Amino acid sequence: MKIDSIKDGIVLDHIKAGKSMDIYKYLGLDKLDCSVAILKNVPSSKMGKKDIIKIANHFDLNLDVLGYIDPNITVCFIKNREIVQKKHVELPEKIVNIIRCKNPRCITSVEQEIDHIFKLTDPEHRVYRCIYCESRKGSYFK
Repeated sequence: MKIDSIKDGIVLDHIKAGKSMDIYKYLGLDKLDCSVAILKNVPSSKMGKKDIIKIANHFDLNLDVLGYIDPNITVCFIKNREIVQKKHVELPEKIVNIIRCKNPRCITSVEQEIDHIFKLTDPEHRVYRCIYCESRKGSYFK
């Protein structure tokens, strides 16, 4: 299989195998009016297998989403077929409107316009807590 390089856009590399569709959903890549290539289970000497997403356009990329899903992702910004910037995402300290609080007593359940904000409380286990009610949300993206 041959997937051509992109002239201008973004390449998300070193995605944990099987997580590319989560990223596709959370970033809303289906709403983009450009080519998006998802490569799953690509052989990798470092990871064994990995996923890659190639987006043939530049857009406002939410790095917190990527860090929450997989903090080992590499983001490459491409211009004229050359990498002009490379970023390594990290586990974000705070995430806003990425996940929702499931506690029915939380203020976010009553006040619909309030942002769902979680803070990282246990980086080793990737545990986030709602800033309003302290409900625990472990990352299911481990």
